[in-house]
Amino acid sequence: MNNKIGERIKEIRAENNLTQTEFGNKISVSQDSVSLWEKGKSLPTTENIVAIAETFDVSADYILGLKDF
Repeated sequence: MNNKIGERIKEIRAENNLTQTEFGNKISVSQDSVSLWEKGKSLPTTENIVAIAETFDVSADYILGLKDF
């Protein structure tokens, strides 16, 4: 599975100096979900992608790896 989404989520989390638990709390998901996304073992739902984009002021295209900014 392409892990571009997981890499981007990890990057967003690191740039905001958050643990997986803190990141998950901000978007109402578990630490386990964040870990699975970052490892490329599962993908966030559309709703989760929107929550990440809105919470961290990034575009959904960036999270999906379609744009580099």
